[in-house]
Amino acid sequence: MTRATLDHETSNFQLEREIERPWFRHLITVLIVINAVVLGVLTYHAELPRGAVLAMEVFDHAVTWIFVVEIGLKLVVYRMQFFKSGWNWFDFIVVGVSMAPGGAAFSVLRAMRVLRILRLLHIVPVMKRITEALMKALPGMGAIFAVLALVTYVGAVMATNMFGETDDPEVAQLFGDLPKSAYSLFQVMTMDGWRFEVAQKVIDDGNPYAWIFFLIFIFIASFAILNLFIALVVDALASEQKALLEEGIHDIEEEIEEEFDEAEDQRGDIVKLLKALRAEIAELKQAVESRDR
Repeated sequence: MTRATLDHETSNFQLEREIERPWFRHLITVLIVINAVVLGVLTYHAELPRGAVLAMEVFDHAVTWIFVVEIGLKLVVYRMQFFKSGWNWFDFIVVGVSMAPGGAAFSVLRAMRVLRILRLLHIVPVMKRITEALMKALPGMGAIFAVLALVTYVGAVMATNMFGETDDPEVAQLFGDLPKSAYSLFQVMTMDGWRFEVAQKVIDDGNPYAWIFFLIFIFIASFAILNLFIALVVDALASEQKALLEEGIHDIEEEIEEEFDEAEDQRGDIVKLLKALRAEIAELKQAVESRDR
C-alpha cells in the first residue's frame, strides 16, 4: 500500500510501522481463527451451558471491536488511500456487517459474521497468491462457463426431444421439459449417480442406445470442458509464481546494484584516503630532509 505520509517523523508513520509489524498481523490472524471456531461452537448453543454461551458471545463482541479498532487505525494512517485496495473494501464491509445489531430483522447479517474468516485469504501470503491467481483467471473462466452452458443447452434440447415424450413418470421427471433436462444433464456432468438414477431409467424406458448420448455428453462436458477450468487455474497460478520470481530477481538485482554502488563509493573514499596519506608521508619526508640539512 502507498505510504500515507511523506515525513517519516510524523505520528502517522510511527503508527503505520506498528500496525504493519508481523506480531500485529499474527495477532489478527489468531483472533480470526479463534473467532471462527467460537462461531461454529455457538451453533450448538442449545446444548451448551448458559455460562459458556455467554462467555463466547462476550468474546465474539470483543473480537468484533478489536477488528473495528484495526480498521479505524488503518483509516487514520492511510486515509482515503485505504479504499484503493479491494481487500481493504472487503475487510471494511465484513467488519461493518459484524456490527449489525441483534434481533430477527438482522439475523441474516449476524449469521454473516463467519465471513470474517475469509480475511485470511489476504492476510496469509500463500492464500493471497492463490486467491489473486483465481481472480485473474475469472475472465477465462467466464468464457469456459459460456461454452459449457451452450453445450448443456444443446444437450437439454436434444434430450427433451428424444426422451421427454414418455409415459414413465420417473423419466418425465428427468426430461419432461427443458429446465428438467438441463438439471438432469448437470447431474450427469457431475457424474453423481448418473448411471442408475438417470441413464438406466431412460434405457429401461425403451431407449437401449441412450447410453451413447450420455457418454458423448460426459466426454464433452466433464472430461473436456470442466478440465479446462483446472488447466486455466493451474496456468494462472504458474503465471503468478513466475511474476513473483521475476519480482524477486528484480529486487535482488537492485540490491546488488546498490551494494556495487556503495562499494564503488567506498573504493573512491579509500583512494582519496591513500592519496592523502601519500601526501602526508611526502610532507614528512621533506620535513625530515630539511631538518637533516
